[in-house]
Amino acid sequence: MGEPLYVPVLPTTRAARTAYTRLDRRVRQRIAPLWTVVPRLGPERARGLHPVPDPEAGQVGLHTWLTPRIDGLVAATGDHGGWVDATHVERLVDASATGLWNLMTSSRLRLITGPERDIRHQRHAADLAFLSGRGLGIRVLLDNPPDEPRSTQLLALIERLRLPPSQLDLLLDVGPAHDPVEAGKTALMALDLLGPLVPWRTVVLTSGSFPRVLENLATQPRRIIRRHDWDLYRSVRDARPALSSRVIYGDYSVEHVFSANMAAVRHRGPGWGLLRYTAPDTFLVAQVPTRGPGHVSRARAGARWIVESDSFRAPDGIHGSEGERWLHASAHGDGPDGSGNAEKWMQVGHIQHMNFVVDQLAGLG
Repeated sequence: MGEPLYVPVLPTTRAARTAYTRLDRRVRQRIAPLWTVVPRLGPERARGLHPVPDPEAGQVGLHTWLTPRIDGLVAATGDHGGWVDATHVERLVDASATGLWNLMTSSRLRLITGPERDIRHQRHAADLAFLSGRGLGIRVLLDNPPDEPRSTQLLALIERLRLPPSQLDLLLDVGPAHDPVEAGKTALMALDLLGPLVPWRTVVLTSGSFPRVLENLATQPRRIIRRHDWDLYRSVRDARPALSSRVIYGDYSVEHVFSANMAAVRHRGPGWGLLRYTAPDTFLVAQVPTRGPGHVSRARAGARWIVESDSFRAPDGIHGSEGERWLHASAHGDGPDGSGNAEKWMQVGHIQHMNFVVDQLAGLG
């Protein structure tokens, strides 16, 4: 895997996997997703913590559920690289063994571990990474500013892994970037403290700013929301110009930071979904119904609001993607076919966002 231009942090959901397969090849060649395997069941997981008692107690059930999903991810990524974080399933070693082995032997993806994880699972990930010959990613969660003990903890992990720095990637995950100034300070502290520890193969800085909750949607169904994750990255580039060519930009695409911590249980949704569109500094978000009287016409009206905005890129232009083409067709279509549903709107949002960010980063030089 060559050094990517962009690292989207994606859950292993059908919408995200399908969006990745629908990207133009030129885009897939320039990105390396960080996939997080979502939990099978149970409550939402907190970042960096595991619920006690563990709701995933059945080895057979997890194996039966996980193996085909890993095979689907391998098929979706093909000969392209990236990382896979199995933090929600790796504790059941027997149940996850087949899936993780398939990842290492049938794809170009690299496994992820982290300083806060069980030592046994860190070593297991390192052994699989060694057998694959592709190395390992270390994901450091920066929910709080790092300090010297975090540096010591990371050095101890590197010692345990017994892999050379040339096979280690550092992925600094700031998490929610709702306050870009404070998040930027945390990012700079992490880069200054943890970046120089070893000559990392790759350094990624990722954060997310797509909102988890939008207040007052009933009265304000259409929003323009600041892309604070992009603001954070630009502030780091300005503060550390020497790092601009070394630190790779990552974000959570058009999902909130906690989306991959939720179980993959399919259930009837709330009766509405979100159309998403990424602009240079903002997200355009329109809440539209998925059922009820007039839901199709309201969905198309939401698409028209996006298509008619000054930020919309021409679907047949040089930078137009399948996302723009679908939104344009939906905005000007008729009848239920092509109006989409909540999963389709998520998929289209991912496609458009990843295309847009690749072009945006390429324009920075």
